[in-house]
Parts: sequence; C-alpha cells; structure tokens
Amino acid sequence: MNYPDIDPVAISLGPIQIHWYGLMYVIGFVGAWWLGRQRAERFGLTRDDVGDLLFYAALGVVVGGRLGYALFYGLGQWAADPLWVLRVWDGGMSFHGGLIGVLLAALWFARKKGMAFFTLTDFFAPMVPIGLGAGRIGNFINRELPGRVTELPWGMPFPGMGPAPRHPTSLYEALLEGVALFAILWWVSARPRRRGLVSGLFLLLYGAFRFSVEFFRLPDAHIGYLAFDWFTMGMLLTLPMIAFGLVLIAWSRRQPTVGAAVTK
Repeated sequence: MNYPDIDPVAISLGPIQIHWYGLMYVIGFVGAWWLGRQRAERFGLTRDDVGDLLFYAALGVVVGGRLGYALFYGLGQWAADPLWVLRVWDGGMSFHGGLIGVLLAALWFARKKGMAFFTLTDFFAPMVPIGLGAGRIGNFINRELPGRVTELPWGMPFPGMGPAPRHPTSLYEALLEGVALFAILWWVSARPRRRGLVSGLFLLLYGAFRFSVEFFRLPDAHIGYLAFDWFTMGMLLTLPMIAFGLVLIAWSRRQPTVGAAVTK
C-alpha cells in the first residue's frame, strides 16, 4: 500500500495555517463535550460542569502532553532550542504527560465540586479514547510514529525511510486506543458500576494496547531500545498504568456503585 500524501496543513489563510494535528484535538474535545453532556446527570453534574471540566482538561492535555514529551523523549532538543516546547503544531505530545495533566485538573475540579475523585474519572474515562484515536490519525497525517519493516499486505513505505513497507503503527493505535477502547468503556459504563472500575479498565486496557503496539513501532531514534533490543520507553511508561489499573479494579470491588446521580 502507498502512504497517502496528505498535506499536514488542513487550512491555509495567508500567514495563518491550521494543521490537521490541531484539528484532531478539537475533534477529541468536541466529541467528549457532546457525549459528556448526554450522561452528566447520572453523575450529579450539570451540562455547564462538563464544559468547565473539559476546559481544565484541555489545559492539562496540552501543557502536560507537551512537557511530558519534552521530559521523556526530547530533553536534548528542548535544551538546544527552548522555544521548541511551545511549537505544539510540530507534533511531539506525550500521552503519559497529558494524562498526568488531566488527572491534576480532575483532582482540582473534584475538590471544587465536592466529588469523589474516582467518581469523576469514571465519568470522563470513556470519553478520552475519542481524542486518543483522533490524535493518532493526526500522527499518521504528520508522518509520525513509523513502524518496523513488514511483509504484511497493509504495510506501506514510510516517507523518508526508503521503499521497504512498514507497519502503520499510528493506525494500529487509532483502532486500539481509540475505537476499541471507546467501545469497551462505553459499553461497561452504560449502567452504574462500582467506583473506580471504569477508571481501572481504562488504565489497564490502554497500557496493554500501547505495550502491544510498541512491538511493531520503531523507538524514538535519539533514545532507541532501553533493553533486550525490543523494550522501549513507551513500554516502560505503560507498566505503571497496567499495574495501577489492576489495583484500581481490585479496589473497586469494595466501593459503592456510581453512575446514577451519585456524587459522594
């Protein structure tokens, strides 16, 4: 298969350029906002609360995601060019950094509303995969996240890396972290569940999906493999998520049921 030649700039109005990568974040937040408003009352939230929560979550995603990428993957580049960290449209966002930013925003919001923290994370966890899937499509358009060489029929030559077909790993992640994760979490959360269960499933499944795709994805060139010629930084960062997801699922068995206008 041929790698599609898509201009990373979606709209160009003179000196103003709107990139597909940025639009994918807009799609993620608009989708989460719309779905959140449909289920807000089940968790004792108003529709205005959903907008406020997503505003703070957006700040957490952008600031945390960019700083996380700079710290985990691009510390040398940041040191050489301090302003690089501000050029978000160039790509380079860390999910793990964005997750930390969102959790800090959620902690502040939960305290403000008098909600249990994991009730709030159970509310928004099923909506996160929308942005994850859209973001991976943005990576694909930006020609980022190249995969290893493959002979599978859907392999495609990666721009700038020769004629050998490679795994389209950004599409793998879009399907697993976006479509599959959303479908599972939305189905599980369709009825009231014990507090922490949905959040734990999110961490466990995302970690497992990301860990699996890392076997087909090339590591960042400036980092390489951390061990065994296959263990990557992405794998290392997902291990705590998998472990904490399992702990949270076990902990949830002793918690009250939420998702039916329960806030405390």
